[in-house]
Amino acid sequence: MPESHPRPLEAGITTDLRERLSYAGYLRLDLLLAAQQPRSPAGGSDEMLFIVQHQVAELWMKLAIAELHATITCLREGRAEPALKGLARVKLVQRQLIEQWAVLETLTPSEYALIRPHLGPSSGFQSLQYRMIEFLFGNKDEAMLKVFAHAPEQHAALAALHAAPSLYDEVLGFLAAQGHAVPAERLARDPREPHRPCAALVPVLARVYADPATHWSAYHLCESLVDLEVNHQLWRFRHLKTVERIIGTQPGTGGSSGVGFLKQALDIGFFPELFAVRTALVPPVVPA
Repeated sequence: MPESHPRPLEAGITTDLRERLSYAGYLRLDLLLAAQQPRSPAGGSDEMLFIVQHQVAELWMKLAIAELHATITCLREGRAEPALKGLARVKLVQRQLIEQWAVLETLTPSEYALIRPHLGPSSGFQSLQYRMIEFLFGNKDEAMLKVFAHAPEQHAALAALHAAPSLYDEVLGFLAAQGHAVPAERLARDPREPHRPCAALVPVLARVYADPATHWSAYHLCESLVDLEVNHQLWRFRHLKTVERIIGTQPGTGGSSGVGFLKQALDIGFFPELFAVRTALVPPVVPA
């Protein structure tokens, strides 16, 4: 058997980091790793899991929001390729958010029972960044603003998104600028309102889908939005099932009905015409 020897450090590796930027310094690990402050005396590593899970999700959502803002800027400037790159990154972030539910699912009801009394009324429902993503996707609900009335900066950030065009608004504006006949009333709508299905959009999208080679950028953008919605719905579903397997049908800590409340979200979509166009394009089955 070959003998095991320590690997010598290469001569060029920096080992003297006094008064120099280090890995820990660049990442501000002093702040990041001090942010886990368990409250339950018996929670142990289970509460650490609960905290880390949600903190990591917030970091991924921060990146997704930055990418969505950059994507919107690109669309306004008529630059489809960097917009598509941004959406591709958001989709990969969504996959991370979906898969990390598997880690939280290792928390059993008895383990969570030791943590829950120490959570007070705090709840994922109160996540500003999650609500920002929903608003960016077009699911705008003015009633949600009052959840952040206690925090003026958060309230202002969400109110700004509530008043701004959504990602779907920007994609449709891009399509119109490319010569597609997006209805004028759809382009001029009040962005503070949630998007409502617009039957006049379906034939516009059908034209794009019927000839992808000619309308590749528009087609790719539309399909990317479909990917975003499917991923978000998968995230919602995994959230629901994780809650169900840990607390059953108990109410949520923030006062919601729990699983019942989460089930309602599964009926809320963002881009209904991008699904309706499938019905318009695929011919019905004709009995033999």
